Amino acid sequence: MDINKAYQLIMQKLITWLHDFIKLLPNILLSALVLVIGFFIARWVKKIAGKLIERISHNTTLNGLFSSVVYIFFIGITLFIVLKILHLDTAVTSILAGAGIVGLALAFAFQDMASNFISGIFISFRRPLHIGDIVKIKEYMGKVEEINLRDTVLRTFQGQMVIIPNKDVFQNPIENYSLLGKRRMDITIGVSYGDDLEKVKEVTLNAVKGIEGLSDEEETTLFYREFSDSSINFIIRLWINSPEQPAYLRVGSEAIMRIKKAYDENAIMIPFPIRTLDFGIKGGVPLKEMAVHIAQESKNTVAG
Repeated sequence: MDINKAYQLIMQKLITWLHDFIKLLPNILLSALVLVIGFFIARWVKKIAGKLIERISHNTTLNGLFSSVVYIFFIGITLFIVLKILHLDTAVTSILAGAGIVGLALAFAFQDMASNFISGIFISFRRPLHIGDIVKIKEYMGKVEEINLRDTVLRTFQGQMVIIPNKDVFQNPIENYSLLGKRRMDITIGVSYGDDLEKVKEVTLNAVKGIEGLSDEEETTLFYREFSDSSINFIIRLWINSPEQPAYLRVGSEAIMRIKKAYDENAIMIPFPIRTLDFGIKGGVPLKEMAVHIAQESKNTVAG
C-alpha cells in the first residue's frame, strides 16, 4: 500500500511538471529566440564599439578590453530578458544579492590589483609614455618595453627588466627623455683661482664645438657657479640630438677628453683637492719640524 501511494505521488508530480513544461513551452521557444538574437546583436555591437574606440585610442589591449566589456554588457541584458520570460528573475535576483556580498569582500581583498588595473586604463588614455621611450619612474630609469593594463615593464641601461605596478606609474612623476627627441648633459668643472676666467670660458666652448651628436638647434652654454675651497666651479650644458643612452654617454665622454686636452694645451689647471696635515699635539707644527722633535725626545730618553 505504501508503494502504491509513493508511485501515485511520483506520477502526480511528473504529470504536474509535464503540464508546467507544456505551459512554459512557448516561453522557452521565445527565450531561445531572444537568446540567439541577443548574441548576434552583442557581437555586432562589439564590432561597432571596437571601430569607434580605435579612432580614439591606438592601444590594442585597451581597445580589446573596451569591446569585451560592451559585449558582456549586452549579453547580460539578453540573459536577464530570457530569465524574465521564463519567470526566473526573482530567484536570480536573490542569487545576485548573495554574490554582491561576496564581490564586495573580494574587492577589498584585491583592491591593489583593481587600482593597478584602473591606473592602466588611465595611462592608456593619457599616454604619458610609449613603448621605446626612455623614462625615469621613481628610482628606475630605462627604456619602456611593455605597457600592460596591470604593470609597465622597463629595461634598465644595465639590462635588467623592471616590472612597475601601474599604480606607481600613475601616482609618481614620470621623467620622459624621449618627448623632446634630445637630452641635455650638465658637466661640472673646476679651475684654479689663478686662471683667467674669460680665457677658460673661450677655451672650453671651443673645445666642445663640432662633437658629433651635438644638437644644432640648442646652444652650448657655460655658467660660473661658485667659489669652492680650491677652485672656481662652473657648469657646461650640452644638448645631444638623441635621447638614446649610448649617444648620451659617447658625447659626454668626447667632451671630457676634448676639454682636458684643451686645458693641457693652454696651461689651464684643474686643481686637486688640497689638504693640510698638522702633526703637532697643539697644532701648528709641520712634518719636517716634527721629525726634529722626535729625534730630540729620543736623545733625552737615552741620556736619562
